[in-house]
Amino acid sequence: MGVAVEKSRKPGEAGAVEPAAPAEGARKVGRPVVIGAILVAWLVLFAVLRGKQTLPLAAADLTDLHRWINDFNDSIGAHRNSNPLFLYFFNEVRLVIDNLVTFIQHLISQPSGARPVPQVGWLGVVGIAGYVSWAVGNWRVALLAVAGFTFFGLQGLWQESMDTLALTLSAVFVALLFAIPLGVWAGLSDRFNRIMTPVLDFMQTMPTFVYLAPLTLFFLIGGASATIATVIYAAPPTIRITAHAIRNVSRTTVEAADSLGATRRQSLLKVLLPMSRRTVVMGVNQTIMAALAMVTIAALINAPGLGVNVLQALQSLDVGTAFNAGLAIVVMAIVLDRVTTAAGVREENARRSKNRFAKWRRPLLGAGAVVTAVLVHLSHTYLWAADFPGDGTVGHHIASAADTATDWAQDNLSGLTNAFRDAVTNGLLNPFQTLLTDSPWWLVGAVLVALGVAFGGWKAGVTTAVCVGLLVGTGVWSDGMTTLASTLVATVLVMVLGVVFGVWMGRSTLVDRLIRPTLDAAQVMPPFVYLVPFLALFGATRFTAIVAAVVYGAPVAVKIIADGIRAVPETTVEAAASAGCNTWQIITKVQLPMSRGALTLATNQGLIYVLSMVVVGGLVGAGALGYDVVAGFSQGELYGKGLAAGFAIVLLGVMFDRITQAAARRVGA
Repeated sequence: MGVAVEKSRKPGEAGAVEPAAPAEGARKVGRPVVIGAILVAWLVLFAVLRGKQTLPLAAADLTDLHRWINDFNDSIGAHRNSNPLFLYFFNEVRLVIDNLVTFIQHLISQPSGARPVPQVGWLGVVGIAGYVSWAVGNWRVALLAVAGFTFFGLQGLWQESMDTLALTLSAVFVALLFAIPLGVWAGLSDRFNRIMTPVLDFMQTMPTFVYLAPLTLFFLIGGASATIATVIYAAPPTIRITAHAIRNVSRTTVEAADSLGATRRQSLLKVLLPMSRRTVVMGVNQTIMAALAMVTIAALINAPGLGVNVLQALQSLDVGTAFNAGLAIVVMAIVLDRVTTAAGVREENARRSKNRFAKWRRPLLGAGAVVTAVLVHLSHTYLWAADFPGDGTVGHHIASAADTATDWAQDNLSGLTNAFRDAVTNGLLNPFQTLLTDSPWWLVGAVLVALGVAFGGWKAGVTTAVCVGLLVGTGVWSDGMTTLASTLVATVLVMVLGVVFGVWMGRSTLVDRLIRPTLDAAQVMPPFVYLVPFLALFGATRFTAIVAAVVYGAPVAVKIIADGIRAVPETTVEAAASAGCNTWQIITKVQLPMSRGALTLATNQGLIYVLSMVVVGGLVGAGALGYDVVAGFSQGELYGKGLAAGFAIVLLGVMFDRITQAAARRVGA
């Protein structure tokens, strides 16, 4: 080693220093230079090869793969009642889920037997909602629940709301039966956790649309498929958060229990689960929110509930009806979110509280249980307490007001909204979409793989290459590139908003306290709801889907960036200020560079949220893969193409997720 050192110094000390400096500089600027070279080469080749080997496919055209899927679907339908796999597994699972959903529907929403009303009418349901909210939370949450459930009836959407609630409760019940044990197992076993992590990443990457088509292949269209799809979509948050909670219980506490002779089961039931209860409830909260979002989307496969009202209104461009139903979904989401959130913090607050009325809580809950039982009996016995009174006048007024606001916006704001739409569409979306759709498919694939390697390393490049190859195989390459263009444009806008508001919130505690509750509320709303106001402003166009995707994806990006900015050490910021840096220099030279990990994570989450919303935009004229999936549900001959489009959406999501996650790890390292 010493000889090597001496030889390296032989030309002289200056010569020993000079070669190292360019290498260090190359490391700093190497990646941007490589990325710039890739993009320049793409533009040059695009100018030469534009319009060649683009793999176009008309809306009504099918590939051999699509026809094979159609034939496979027909074959399954023909042998559904004779194939043992269906007779003894798929059909039985569908029957069990169907019976569960039907039981809850007959209980709270739909007539059963000779009864003209459900077993428990509106008065009993409102009483139960209020009592449960009070028991797990507090009187404020109970008041919110009573007001929210009563509002459904005033809107004229009582049965639709109860159908949505029935599907949500059924899916959450089944999901928790599997999710909590799997989460505990993942928390206790490192090996199982390593197995589950990529599976959960994959499941959470897939947009809601994607779950529907494959499940209808095995479970038919209807409530059972919707519930099973919701279970699969909603289970990952509870699994992941439960595992995290178990792993974060103090090791000293577990060791103390072991030293006292506790068995593995006793340690789990008496130590780990009780100390993880609050965090597990947070996972349940996330599962309920995911289930509600999925149930509304499942209207595409004839799932009953509020999603049907929104879907039909969107298809007929009836903004007033869509707004009324969308408002009911938002209210239900807020109520369910507040109840489960209150359940997570109630016990801790009770321990800390010095409230002199705390000792009266148990007797009051007992009295409340009696009152609730009386209300349930009245609603079961008397028609006036079972069938919500009134004709939904409030809902008519809401729909009318929304229509009036829409007409006003279209008459008075059309110049502004159209100018904004045209500027983004013509200045950003159209050129980028043309670059993607008019470039040869192999050129776009090569660029994506090269960018994957540049951003995330060779593993990300291999994943990208596999995704590109499979995407070509789906036969919907052109539609996939159109969806890719909309997704990336929307993500750029999300990151602009994320940086602006994230930096503002990260630098100001007051601003954070004012804005964060709005962001939290925005993340509660299902994707369907975001389409309604922008449909009124921009009409049924792909731009509507892009704006809705920006608003849907921005809250998570803003919060991640704000937390990243706040995590920059205060001493570093003070040192920069004392060195004479102004506010702009502190932000651009200190806080943002030191928050690169948060920025990359925000990009990852923003991409996934945006992709999920862009494909939902197929309902309002966004076209591309979202339209292919919707058309596959409504037109039997396009089922194969719709299923292939759903798989293409998965491939885009996996590609985005792998590249951005790998980039985040490289930044963190």
